[in-house]
Amino acid sequence: MASAIRFTETGNPEVLHLHTVSVQTPGQGEVWLEQEAVGVNFLDVSQRKGAVPVALPSGLGLEGAGRVAAVGDGVSHVRVGDRVAYATGPLGGYASARLFPADRLVKIPDELSFDEAAAVLFKGITAQYLLKSTYPVGPGTTMLLYGVAGGLGEIMVPWARHLGATVIGVVSKPASVDKARSIGCDEVLVFDAETLAAEVARITDGRKVDVVYDPIGRVSFQASLDSLRPRGLMVSFGAQSGAPSAVELATLNAKGSLFLTRPSLAAHTASAAEYQERAQDVLAAVAAGIITPRIWARYPLADAAAAHAELESGRSSGAIILKP
Repeated sequence: MASAIRFTETGNPEVLHLHTVSVQTPGQGEVWLEQEAVGVNFLDVSQRKGAVPVALPSGLGLEGAGRVAAVGDGVSHVRVGDRVAYATGPLGGYASARLFPADRLVKIPDELSFDEAAAVLFKGITAQYLLKSTYPVGPGTTMLLYGVAGGLGEIMVPWARHLGATVIGVVSKPASVDKARSIGCDEVLVFDAETLAAEVARITDGRKVDVVYDPIGRVSFQASLDSLRPRGLMVSFGAQSGAPSAVELATLNAKGSLFLTRPSLAAHTASAAEYQERAQDVLAAVAAGIITPRIWARYPLADAAAAHAELESGRSSGAIILKP
């Protein structure tokens, strides 16, 4: 038997419950994966709350790592015993074991622990497409990034610095400033919607930034737009405070012919080939020491609700994983 977290209604973390599930035989193109670690991401919280709708009842979780225990017909990419990880759907990562499409599994090197793999792949691929596809960050780029003291920020900041960017980090509380500086931020601002754009202008001698990476949403959106230089790019890739209000096209014109995008991980990993390419870039960055998986807390799988409460409260400071 195996165990898995399920929920039948959206709401607070308490809607998450541990269930016993049967071991299944993998079908065509599938494997049965015995998991050693499961990554927790803010998208999981949004799905649990109903902000990002999923069909109910449902499992939860899009990131995990473990060993292949059985393979179905037509599987050649992996073999029984392989150490693997993944960072995309289908949902159901919060489990001790599960069925999973073989072509969405990424082989991980022996030097990378299961815990580290489950902490870095989802966030790493997100950082990779944001920094290399959504906006080509490089020497001379000045960027504004929210949540730099969190799990994604711990990856994006050093990677952006390695690419040559100047990083202005935004944190939610003064206690996070020192950590933000320790991971490489050139400047750190404590979020205040009323003063943020003026502070960005001051730091950049009036030029403002080339690109804003904003996962916060409603409360930060206007300040983010106002922090951009003419023809700068606003990247709204999350809605932790709720979805931003609709934007009039004339507003983008009036603020300097701004660009606006709402990217997603799914759109940047739609094909197995693109997914594998981005994942390999993340693993290469880890191997080169450009980024380092850092785990803030580990929780038993049965305590997934407690892990969600920590992430949602803002008390966490880095990656959270579940241990089946």
